Amino acid sequence: MADRKEVFEQLNHLENALNSTLAQVSSIRTELENSLTENATLRMELEKLRERLAEIDHKTIDKTQPNANLIKIYDEGFHVCTNFYGQHREEDEPCAFCTELLYR
Repeated sequence: MADRKEVFEQLNHLENALNSTLAQVSSIRTELENSLTENATLRMELEKLRERLAEIDHKTIDKTQPNANLIKIYDEGFHVCTNFYGQHREEDEPCAFCTELLYR
Protein backbone atom coordinates (compact mmCIF):
# COMPACT_ATOMS: atom_id res chain seq x y z
CA MET A 1 0.00 0.00 0.00
CA ALA A 2 2.85 2.40 0.76
CA ASP A 3 4.07 2.10 -2.80
CA ARG A 4 0.63 2.92 -4.10
CA LYS A 5 0.43 6.00 -1.86
CA GLU A 6 3.90 7.14 -3.03
CA VAL A 7 2.89 6.76 -6.68
CA PHE A 8 -0.23 8.89 -6.14
CA GLU A 9 1.79 11.53 -4.27
CA GLN A 10 4.34 11.65 -7.08
CA LEU A 11 1.52 11.82 -9.60
CA ASN A 12 -0.08 14.71 -7.67
CA HIS A 13 3.28 16.44 -7.47
CA LEU A 14 3.79 15.98 -11.23
CA GLU A 15 0.25 17.22 -11.93
CA ASN A 16 0.87 20.35 -9.82
CA ALA A 17 4.16 20.97 -11.61
CA LEU A 18 2.47 20.56 -15.01
CA ASN A 19 -0.34 22.94 -14.00
CA SER A 20 2.23 25.48 -12.86
CA THR A 21 4.15 25.11 -16.13
CA LEU A 22 0.92 25.42 -18.11
CA ALA A 23 0.07 28.62 -16.24
CA GLN A 24 3.54 30.01 -17.01
CA VAL A 25 3.18 29.10 -20.71
CA SER A 26 -0.24 30.72 -20.80
CA SER A 27 1.14 33.87 -19.16
CA ILE A 28 4.04 34.00 -21.62
CA ARG A 29 1.61 33.52 -24.54
CA THR A 30 -0.52 36.44 -23.32
CA GLU A 31 2.54 38.67 -22.94
CA LEU A 32 3.74 37.68 -26.42
CA GLU A 33 0.35 38.48 -27.95
CA ASN A 34 0.33 41.87 -26.19
CA SER A 35 3.88 42.59 -27.36
CA LEU A 36 3.07 41.65 -30.96
CA THR A 37 -0.03 43.86 -30.93
CA GLU A 38 1.92 46.77 -29.47
CA ASN A 39 4.73 46.18 -31.98
CA ALA A 40 2.28 46.30 -34.90
CA THR A 41 0.72 49.49 -33.54
CA LEU A 42 4.12 51.12 -33.07
CA ARG A 43 5.19 50.13 -36.60
CA MET A 44 2.10 51.82 -38.05
CA GLU A 45 2.72 54.94 -35.96
CA LEU A 46 6.37 54.97 -37.01
CA GLU A 47 5.41 54.71 -40.67
CA LYS A 48 2.96 57.62 -40.29
CA LEU A 49 5.62 59.69 -38.51
CA ARG A 50 8.15 58.95 -41.26
CA GLU A 51 5.63 60.03 -43.90
CA ARG A 52 4.89 63.22 -41.95
CA LEU A 53 8.60 63.92 -41.51
CA ALA A 54 9.14 63.45 -45.24
CA GLU A 55 6.34 65.95 -45.92
CA ILE A 56 7.87 68.45 -43.50
CA ASP A 57 11.35 67.95 -44.99
CA HIS A 58 9.94 68.45 -48.48
CA LYS A 59 8.19 71.66 -47.43
CA THR A 60 11.35 72.86 -45.69
CA ILE A 61 13.40 72.24 -48.82
CA ASP A 62 10.89 74.18 -50.87
CA LYS A 63 11.04 77.11 -48.43
CA THR A 64 14.83 77.18 -48.22
CA GLN A 65 15.24 77.62 -51.97
CA PRO A 66 15.02 81.35 -52.61
CA ASN A 67 12.91 82.75 -55.37
CA ALA A 68 15.13 83.11 -58.47
CA ASN A 69 13.44 86.36 -59.51
CA LEU A 70 14.06 87.95 -56.13
CA ILE A 71 17.70 86.88 -56.22
CA LYS A 72 18.07 88.38 -59.68
CA ILE A 73 16.58 91.70 -58.51
CA TYR A 74 18.78 91.66 -55.39
CA ASP A 75 21.88 90.88 -57.47
CA GLU A 76 21.04 93.83 -59.73
CA GLY A 77 21.40 96.05 -56.68
CA PHE A 78 17.83 96.54 -55.49
CA HIS A 79 16.19 95.77 -52.16
CA VAL A 80 13.64 92.95 -52.08
CA CYS A 81 12.74 93.27 -48.40
CA THR A 82 9.47 94.83 -47.29
CA ASN A 83 11.28 97.72 -45.57
CA PHE A 84 13.05 99.08 -48.67
CA TYR A 85 11.51 97.17 -51.58
CA GLY A 86 12.57 98.54 -54.95
CA GLN A 87 15.08 101.02 -53.58
CA HIS A 88 18.61 100.88 -54.94
CA ARG A 89 21.21 99.37 -52.61
CA GLU A 90 24.11 101.80 -52.25
CA GLU A 91 27.32 100.27 -53.64
CA ASP A 92 25.66 96.81 -53.53
CA GLU A 93 25.95 96.76 -49.74
CA PRO A 94 24.28 93.70 -48.24
CA CYS A 95 20.91 94.08 -46.55
CA ALA A 96 20.14 91.87 -43.59
CA PHE A 97 16.40 92.13 -44.23
CA CYS A 98 16.76 91.09 -47.87
CA THR A 99 19.11 88.24 -47.01
CA GLU A 100 16.74 86.99 -44.33
CA LEU A 101 13.84 87.12 -46.80
CA LEU A 102 15.77 85.29 -49.51
CA TYR A 103 17.08 82.49 -47.34
CA ARG A 104 14.42 81.70 -44.77
